[in-house]
Amino acid sequence: MTRVYPLWKPKCKLSDFLENPVPSELNKLLPFVLDDAKAVPLGIQFNVFYCGGIGIGVCISHKIADALSLFTFVNTWAAISRGDQSCIVSPEFVSAKLFPPKSLSGFEPGIGISTERIVTKRISKPDMLRVLQSTEGPSRIEALSAFIWCRFVASTKAKLIPNNCFYTIVHAVNLRSRLEPPLPDHSFGNFYRIAITVPSRNSGEDCCHNLVNQIRESIRKLDAKYVRQLQDGQSHFEFIKERAESFIRGEMVSFSFTSLCKFPGYKADFGWGKPSWVGSASLTFKNLVVFMDNVSGDGIEAWISLNEEDMATFGSDEILLAYAVSHYVYSRKLKLF
Repeated sequence: MTRVYPLWKPKCKLSDFLENPVPSELNKLLPFVLDDAKAVPLGIQFNVFYCGGIGIGVCISHKIADALSLFTFVNTWAAISRGDQSCIVSPEFVSAKLFPPKSLSGFEPGIGISTERIVTKRISKPDMLRVLQSTEGPSRIEALSAFIWCRFVASTKAKLIPNNCFYTIVHAVNLRSRLEPPLPDHSFGNFYRIAITVPSRNSGEDCCHNLVNQIRESIRKLDAKYVRQLQDGQSHFEFIKERAESFIRGEMVSFSFTSLCKFPGYKADFGWGKPSWVGSASLTFKNLVVFMDNVSGDGIEAWISLNEEDMATFGSDEILLAYAVSHYVYSRKLKLF
């Protein structure tokens, strides 16, 4: 059942809001508190600012769709609204055929949702990429992931954890292009898996460059052969359950990255023109980074969620701030009501 909140009026102008979007305030543009509406697959809230500007808040359950499926839904909805038949695509529901349902007995999908005080910070600037300009051929996401991880290690001094514990860097990877034959982007469902890198806690000069190679190799392993194994057996699900159990026991500390870059977020034209800006809410996962294209397309925004203590030190890291414009949640707070 879809839940639609037809109208809400933030008490400010859209231009004021766009000047410095505060992640925690963005949650007020959504129809419900994240992770509370577990039985609702889709929620939409229509927000009209004082000036007449419009903001649409959309959230979808990860039980039915990944981020690319969400953008497919929004863009198709927009095309129907403006009457553009050429841009209306019919989603393909093939996930159950390609990946037959498996027993997940004993696995709790909500693992990772935090009840701690999570602080989200948005940083952006094209210059973040040149920090790794001497590394041969890294992708933007590989480079920025390594940079952010190394600054996290350096600024928090990589809190001591017991010898039987370890850190993992996790990247969500879109599998559509990795299947044989590849799936179209409008294949609807959760077509992603995670690439796991076990990094060193060394924060020296070579930290970023060495880690880039580790991350790249971890992502490369999610190839067509991996997908066939995923389709054929139970081993992957057993691996996920083992990692989840390690997390629960406190033996594994994860730092997760997901990239929405190059996804068609800025194509959603409901008849009023394309969006002035597309952003994320403040999420309930700690140690999470979400990458998104900026509105001009020449840089990346990184939405970083950490616990309050870690963000206090990470957010003031001088090397990080030298390469990035910081939009901190505790900067000038814009109140929407």
